[in-house]
Amino acid sequence: MTLAEIREADAPPEVAAIYGHLRAGYGLPLVNLIWRHFATLPGILPWAWESVAPALPLLPAATKRLQTALEPLPSLPLSAEAAALARLYNRGNLSNLIVLTALLRGKQGQGSATSGALPTMLPAPAPLPRLDALSDKARREVLALAGLHGHADGVIPTLYLHLAQWPALLAPLYMSLSPLMATGRIARLREMAVAAANHEAEALRPYLAAVPAPPNRDMAEAALRPFVTRVIPEMVPIGLILGGQTP
Repeated sequence: MTLAEIREADAPPEVAAIYGHLRAGYGLPLVNLIWRHFATLPGILPWAWESVAPALPLLPAATKRLQTALEPLPSLPLSAEAAALARLYNRGNLSNLIVLTALLRGKQGQGSATSGALPTMLPAPAPLPRLDALSDKARREVLALAGLHGHADGVIPTLYLHLAQWPALLAPLYMSLSPLMATGRIARLREMAVAAANHEAEALRPYLAAVPAPPNRDMAEAALRPFVTRVIPEMVPIGLILGGQTP
């Protein structure tokens, strides 16, 4: 069983509108998994978006500092296409780790709303494959990559699924990441990413909007906590290892 989500192609108008705001706000031609999951929880997607939107102009500088905190990193070049895709996910993962950590902690202080130009939209990748549309071999390899993380709630990092458009890359990626996981290298980088994100999130908290929370906010927090403590901070170093600098 995989994590519930509403894909962009399947989004009803009210969800699609917020997805459009997310793409413009992040300068990303896709919507990351945590937001697609929020869309399945009544009232959570608009609350989360409206809460974080004023802080988005602060993210480019914050994500650059977070990335610097993890350097130097090993390099794992698979292909130019895979690296370009990883760099796209790097922008989303770095940004989400910071701003969603701030969201989980809640607004603090009386900071003013921020302003600034929207980031340049990155080129759109090929459509995200569906797990059940992959070949049996590719599906097993995507699930094996997700299994390296040991998530018990059906989370399949979308980067792995998106890389399945080049099925020949999946097995080499598994062979390369396995020792980094087994030796604790990714776990150490995860903790470094969490610490750096906590620092950046604390500075962002005054700029969140004070939006009334829906009654089921505890459901959102329960879903969000593993994403900001493990799922995203593990994919941040992996994405940087695959793709280098984030654009």
